Amino acid sequence: MVNDPDIVTLPGGLRLITTVVPTAQSVASALYVRVGSRDETHVTNGLSHFIEHMLFKGTTKRLTAPEISEAIEGAGGGLNAFTTKEMTCYWNNLPFERVERGLEVLGDMLQHSVLSAEEIERERTVVQQEIRRSHDQPGSYVGDLLSNVTWGDQPIGWPIAGTIETVGAMQRNDFLAHMGAFYTASNCVLSVAGNIDPAQVREIAAREFGELPAGNAPRQSDAHGDRPEDYIAIEPRELEQTNVALSAPGIARRDPDRFALDIMNTVLGRGMSSRLFKEVRERRGLAYSVSSGASRHRDVGSVSVSAGVTRAHQEEALQVIVAELARMVDEPISDEELDRTKEFATGSFRLSLETPMALGQRRGSQLLMDGEIEPPDEVVAGLRAVTTADVQRVAKRVFGERRYSIAVVGPSASADRLDAILRG
Repeated sequence: MVNDPDIVTLPGGLRLITTVVPTAQSVASALYVRVGSRDETHVTNGLSHFIEHMLFKGTTKRLTAPEISEAIEGAGGGLNAFTTKEMTCYWNNLPFERVERGLEVLGDMLQHSVLSAEEIERERTVVQQEIRRSHDQPGSYVGDLLSNVTWGDQPIGWPIAGTIETVGAMQRNDFLAHMGAFYTASNCVLSVAGNIDPAQVREIAAREFGELPAGNAPRQSDAHGDRPEDYIAIEPRELEQTNVALSAPGIARRDPDRFALDIMNTVLGRGMSSRLFKEVRERRGLAYSVSSGASRHRDVGSVSVSAGVTRAHQEEALQVIVAELARMVDEPISDEELDRTKEFATGSFRLSLETPMALGQRRGSQLLMDGEIEPPDEVVAGLRAVTTADVQRVAKRVFGERRYSIAVVGPSASADRLDAILRG
């Protein structure tokens, strides 16, 4: 049994959410900061991600990176972090009796990181290698290209890790200014889930995060969903496979159509029963992998389809994909397909919340970004309430105007040819 979350605001202004999972053997602690690549400028693009790296590189108490990792791994756990377009998360996972160690290490990293110039120089090369690695992986790099041709030259469209040039120019003062603006109690959420005593966690958290400045939560920059003039990106490479990704404007995080969009996306490209999988792979044998996905940000969103095909099959596969998108607009799905899709969507959602880490991260990110937590039962009810008409309506909203963007890495048809296929 999982208890309802308990939310309190600590004396310093940090919001703490605790989730008791009495049968768990673990405790997951995650500190969320409301800052990501959309909070950067052309000059500082990639800084949020670079800071994420640097907070593992030494504090006034633990002077080196190994000392930080050994503090968690030596207690039987693991630790890591990630940065997105809108948030940064630092987390660790430990046996439940070591909850104090996990919170103490997080607090130390967030408040006492040294950010030495020497370590910044050393880690600069590591981050640049990460960017190069992504560029060398076509399936990954096509996503960066798609983001750019979907959103254009605005922060939401820039790469999360930045570029070789921007990372190469960042200095210690940039780190201090960025953290001073965003790494404040009012702009963070601490989420702890597992076999815990909430009162004990509150006491530990108040002590270990007591030096986090209160600050003010900065307002994130607005984004627009207008398709840029350059909505086709092709990077020719001598590869065996062409990596294709296309997108259409979607909806924001809290849009009332979000449940209908989830069902539509599941019908389209989630799992082996989806239309794209059956039509592109099973029926025609055009691709090994084909899928769709939806991303929802504070004010904008997108729906994307990606596939890996041979050059000989690129145009046919793209034609089939575009035809399936048009079919979502033109034809209502059957009651049978809707019922089957609801079962898959609700079941996979339930199964995604099986661990303290999954519960803690979902609730922490929701409290940070939305100011509230949507109970799982409400999500399931929202998905089950979707009708055939709802699915077709949201399909028309997303695909009706055919405002597609497309990115390709590998051997490709010309931009004009791809554009003609997108236009139908």
